Amino acid sequence: MRDDPRLPTSPGFWRSPLRGPWFTSVLGVVLLVGITVLFVTGLVSYAAYNPDLAPVNDKTPDKGILGFYLFAWPTGPPWLYRLNQGVHVTLGITLIPVLLAKLWSVVPRLFALPPARSLAHGLERISLLLLVGGGLFEFVTGVLNVQLNYVFPGSFYPLHFYGAWVFFAAFVAHALLKMPTALRNLRQPREERNDLVSPRPAEPTVSRRGALGFVGGGSLLLFATTVGQNFDALRRTALLAPHGGAEPGGGPNGFQINKTAAYAGIDTAETGEDVWRLVVAGRAGTVRLGRADLLRLPLHSSALPIACVEGWSTSDQWWRGVRLRDLAALVGHEGDPPDVLVESLQRHGAFRRAALRANQVADPRSLLALYVNGEDLSPDHGYPARVIVPAAPGVLNTKWVARMTFGDL
Repeated sequence: MRDDPRLPTSPGFWRSPLRGPWFTSVLGVVLLVGITVLFVTGLVSYAAYNPDLAPVNDKTPDKGILGFYLFAWPTGPPWLYRLNQGVHVTLGITLIPVLLAKLWSVVPRLFALPPARSLAHGLERISLLLLVGGGLFEFVTGVLNVQLNYVFPGSFYPLHFYGAWVFFAAFVAHALLKMPTALRNLRQPREERNDLVSPRPAEPTVSRRGALGFVGGGSLLLFATTVGQNFDALRRTALLAPHGGAEPGGGPNGFQINKTAAYAGIDTAETGEDVWRLVVAGRAGTVRLGRADLLRLPLHSSALPIACVEGWSTSDQWWRGVRLRDLAALVGHEGDPPDVLVESLQRHGAFRRAALRANQVADPRSLLALYVNGEDLSPDHGYPARVIVPAAPGVLNTKWVARMTFGDL
């Protein structure tokens, strides 16, 4: 079987003259840098949810020691999450051609016989399987999430989180084993023969540098048709992103949204000024405030973006409303406001409730917003009131707020 050129287990089956140590090494070095950035920005994105603050924020339970790095997410700079998630998603999509080319370049090794020539070789093969399987899993689930296609079994958050750790562990092991060889291959002017070089190569139709240019061109095309979802002026160029294209409607409320009032099951009978009441609870008791009551409180403005885990974001919008720390003071938390649990009228879907840390409540830019860009919030943007916090993931900026409970969570 190993010597039958009709079978993929034979080195003679793989005839492309492009495969070789130099080609594979170039792709490997690009992925070494890119995947490391993806892993770090992914962990930072998870930390931004403050998952160790309250169970409602922790979409990855039983993470154990894998949450060792978690820290209190800051509120500045206000574009921090927008930058992190924009880099994470855009870079991940841009690297897809490089990943596929790298897998293509080493595919003969996946069929090599015998499966293990020694214990060390067997461990290397296992790490390679974890690397290939984990890489495909992470990129596929990430792309599906960005495209809002939740077809994978279970929740995206734990699948992507645990998958990232498995993949990156295999990636680090593979890099430690192969990086010295890769660097040596890049420095050598003449390529040495190894198991990636076909013993009977076909006639070349493109050079290896040409093939790298093709891969780079594919990455550039994906970058150009994705990155625009992070910028209002370029949004129409984001042809491959759900939040590319025209803004939803015009006027002050004409900027991107992730879930509509209809999707969230918001009944307009509950949001009218004569019926809606915000319940605010704290150590001094509970108060119920209508929209007119909130408008009699001191109002403040903040210019803040919205940024979501799927990688899209808006430019700064002008929000106006009541500071969260002023609402905390109404129920006995003057001076040093505590954490808060925010609950929405939302009927279904994730993040009907969200917890914010004390530093987020205390920030003077953190608002219970009543207006945006000089106009009442639209139903899709959270009327009658929504939370807006600097540097927080979009899902923590709860819309259609019904109750706020201040205190230790």
